[in-house]
Amino acid sequence: MLTKVATKKTAGVLGDDLALNAQQVTGVTADRELPVVWAVAKGSLLNKAILVPAALLISAFAPWAVTPLLMLGGAFLCFEGVEKLAHKLLHAKADDEAARAQRQQALADPKIDPVAFEKDKVKGAVRTDFILSAEIIAITLGTVADAPFTTQVVVLVGIALLMTAGVYGLVAGIVKLDDAGLALSRSASSGLRSLGRGILAAAPWLMKFLSVAGTAAMFLVGGGILVHGVPAVAHTIEGFAEPLGGLAGWLVSNLANMAVGAVAGAIILAVVTLVQRLRGATPAQAH
Repeated sequence: MLTKVATKKTAGVLGDDLALNAQQVTGVTADRELPVVWAVAKGSLLNKAILVPAALLISAFAPWAVTPLLMLGGAFLCFEGVEKLAHKLLHAKADDEAARAQRQQALADPKIDPVAFEKDKVKGAVRTDFILSAEIIAITLGTVADAPFTTQVVVLVGIALLMTAGVYGLVAGIVKLDDAGLALSRSASSGLRSLGRGILAAAPWLMKFLSVAGTAAMFLVGGGILVHGVPAVAHTIEGFAEPLGGLAGWLVSNLANMAVGAVAGAIILAVVTLVQRLRGATPAQAH
């Protein structure tokens, strides 16, 4: 039962995890996409092998730290969501185009070692995964914080393995969608050709949907964590949502969580941007 609850709560981070990791593989040659995904998956397992014992130690010796750590993770999610939305305003378009051109040059230039290029991609993806894995483990820990130690171990390990297999299995499928569509579009069967063309047309939209769903999940999950960490705010939202009941109550509660997440993320982004400017770095240079 606890594993099901933890899975439901961590599922909100899944869209963001999928989108980010699928985007991390962008720029790798088609024949190397799956090996790179596998390399990142192994790095993700190593991340969780570090994070799960750390979470269990915190639960055993400093249970009071669970809620603050959850709120830190939630605040980071909200910040990341607002930063994604504000990206076009805070980052020069020329910088994004230069980064894209650099990736294309790395693939086309025979002087550049593709293995070294892959290693850099894998390192970046594993770093991103560490943050997302920490969020998943923190949310799971909050779900089972009052459970017996053995239950905590089983649930944390189970969620870590389930999320890793689920995320990177789906990432592998997503990055190969265009290849599958291209192969089907060359089939002798007209029906398979139509299916292939449909897959090729749908693949970019799938990535866009995952990106949007991931951003929404950041505010929903992050805002929800922050709301539940401040009882006065949680009770206020419940006071508005509970009388409505049903779908209306659910919508009010979740929209309120998203609004809290968006406001918190905007405040954190404003503080971070101010600090960067005081230190003489523009937001575009800091990333």
